Amino acid sequence: MSTSSTVLSMAEKQKYIEDYDFPYCDESSKYEKVAKIGQVSRGKPIRNGDDVEFPRMFCFAFPRAGSGLSFVFSLGCLVRQLRPLTLLKHENVVNLIEICRTKATANNRYRSTFYLVFDFCEHDLGLLSNMNVKFSLGEIKKVMQQLLNGLYYIHSNKILHRDMKAANVLITKNGVLKLADFGLARAFSINKNGQANRYTNRVVTLWYRPPELLLGDRNYGPPVDMWGAGCIMAEMWTRSPIMQGATEQQQLIFISQLCGSFTTEVWPGVDNLELYQKMELPMGHKRKVRDRLRPYVKDPNGVDLLDKLLILDPKERIDADSALNHDFFWTDPMPSDLSKMLSQHTQSMFEYLTPPRRACQMRQYQQQMVNTMQQRPQDNSYQDRVY
Repeated sequence: MSTSSTVLSMAEKQKYIEDYDFPYCDESSKYEKVAKIGQVSRGKPIRNGDDVEFPRMFCFAFPRAGSGLSFVFSLGCLVRQLRPLTLLKHENVVNLIEICRTKATANNRYRSTFYLVFDFCEHDLGLLSNMNVKFSLGEIKKVMQQLLNGLYYIHSNKILHRDMKAANVLITKNGVLKLADFGLARAFSINKNGQANRYTNRVVTLWYRPPELLLGDRNYGPPVDMWGAGCIMAEMWTRSPIMQGATEQQQLIFISQLCGSFTTEVWPGVDNLELYQKMELPMGHKRKVRDRLRPYVKDPNGVDLLDKLLILDPKERIDADSALNHDFFWTDPMPSDLSKMLSQHTQSMFEYLTPPRRACQMRQYQQQMVNTMQQRPQDNSYQDRVY
């Protein structure tokens, strides 16, 4: 018995694609594009304007299938973001409104671009580099309380963020903090039958990457996000990332200078990590977290919480639940609303929304940063603002 098959001509295939209706995925033409607000590695953020039906929103556009590998990477990132974002609904997690797409036509070679549509947030914690933005102790507590609330929620739902950094923490004009950019997020599970997990350790931006990942650990969990939370918390006072290594080796050196050397006495089992014997790890460094951060923080409970967040051994690092119950959040001044402080800054301080500076403005900005660095105390044995 022979079977017959239908062979479509190229024109028929193109007509089929053009007429195809993606279920549950509206066309992006229903939104008004106001501005491109920057470029990131895993998508293109676009700001959409006010509309009768749709409030201001924030979109990530994922490139269409133009250049093999980049498309696979973008598509994989799209799927990776969708999985947790469709499950996570919390005040302190960015809200995915919908997915939309461009229509496949001859003009785009019958390839659609897909968009993730989020509620728009006016600011991110990149504003920490703006010296005109002043946080009171109560406001810092509010920022960290919301950040830890978000982490507690996603960890309770067995999701790891894996890219905690200041630029991925958004804030609305009303002072509501949102964890954003779930492009590296993944579900995690507790080890079963003694079998270790084998997650990639090539995650988390270098300056916020915990020591266990730098040493090759692939069997990790929520403590990797808590380390990033500690780096962000310290940054609330220092106003720049506290450990700015150019390489993984240098980052490990900075960590050991601040948190002490990697020894089995303070971190049992560290010598079993894959890269422990392969990296040149400095020995003889004592832990100096409290001493180095106390001049900036000036709040004993804040210093104590930072010390617990920046513990080398991930098993001893404080979790989000315990951190939220720390005395830092339950002593005067209590966490205070951010909206009053943010109302003084009418221009958005969202990292991607900042317009390009003109050459003269850039020179003034660079000179201002030089002056700021010169005014800070110097330490021959330590890099200022880089612990």
